Amino acid sequence: MSAPVDYNELRDPVSDLCRRYPDEYWRRTDRERLYPEEFVHALTEAGWLAALIPERYGGAGLGITEASVILEQINRCGGNAAACHAQMYTMGTVLRHGSEQQKQRYLPGIASGELRLQAFAVTEPSAGTDTTKIRTTAVRSGERYIVNGQKVWTSRVQHSDLMLLFARTTPMDQVAKKTEGLSVFLVDLRQAVGDGLTVIPIDTMINHETNELYFDDLEIPGDSLIGEEGRGFRYLLDGLNAERILIAAECVGDGDWFVERAAGYARERVVFDRPIGQNQGIQFPLARAYAHLRAADLMRYRAAEMFDGGVACGAEANMAKLLAADASWEAANAALQTHGGYGFASEYDVERKFRETRLFQVAPISTNLILSYIAEHILGLPRSF
Repeated sequence: MSAPVDYNELRDPVSDLCRRYPDEYWRRTDRERLYPEEFVHALTEAGWLAALIPERYGGAGLGITEASVILEQINRCGGNAAACHAQMYTMGTVLRHGSEQQKQRYLPGIASGELRLQAFAVTEPSAGTDTTKIRTTAVRSGERYIVNGQKVWTSRVQHSDLMLLFARTTPMDQVAKKTEGLSVFLVDLRQAVGDGLTVIPIDTMINHETNELYFDDLEIPGDSLIGEEGRGFRYLLDGLNAERILIAAECVGDGDWFVERAAGYARERVVFDRPIGQNQGIQFPLARAYAHLRAADLMRYRAAEMFDGGVACGAEANMAKLLAADASWEAANAALQTHGGYGFASEYDVERKFRETRLFQVAPISTNLILSYIAEHILGLPRSF
């Protein structure tokens, strides 16, 4: 693996854009539970969210490495890339498995921002991460599919025009393997909401627009199907490595923000006639967090390098996400402890970022499931579930 480069040609302009949306902006959107529409629009106009779309469809044609740097830098500047990161990678299912007609129809609009595709309905209340047990069905009826069921934790639906939907098209008792008979559809939310699809927002501890979805005889065109019917589980897995790598980068960005803020505060905060940063009780947790961040960062770059090279990287992508999520959470705790009582004051932004980075211990995949993956698929231990 080659040593990571600075990527300043990406970092500098992204930082310049982020400076137009300072802490006060993110504090207000968090307090009022607003979608950061102005920020997302600016990212779109600058072309950053089209990084992974090939140039022939109007995108920048960059690799996952460069895309990860963009998202990392947003979080490192104090923003929250999770508000719109899915606009960058959700289209990968269409790009890799859609027909050329679907690509021509949708990708240019996604690249320009005319169309937003940043919602993927997979998780269900009774299935969770046991994806093969989903109960939402899509039944063929002539030239259309009829969808019934329920989804939960489907984010950014209210700020998307299109949504990927994961549904069972063949009952489980009629397939040889439980991973068969699952399909992916591209749903036009502008037509579906209120006409068979009901969206109910979920109030959460962070400003993260997420929802429950109810499908009641929703009719979607037959050409909504992505790829082949019944092969959707493979399509789903195909996009997970990219997501893991990009989320790992966001965690690294968060972690660097925490360490930089805490170190700056520790240099200036004077207690007992000395800066608190002079105390090893403050120094050591921050230094350890920084070291763990750099180690996680290397795994992120390794996974991204393999992904861009077309090499299987499931283990590396999962470990990158695990290590980066743990490192960012460690840095968050060190930063909060460094700030003491002020860490709980919204004006310092630590508590906001603290809540935001905590999400990555749970989503888009629990760290415990990554550990199970490593144990079974890398160490060869018996399957635990």
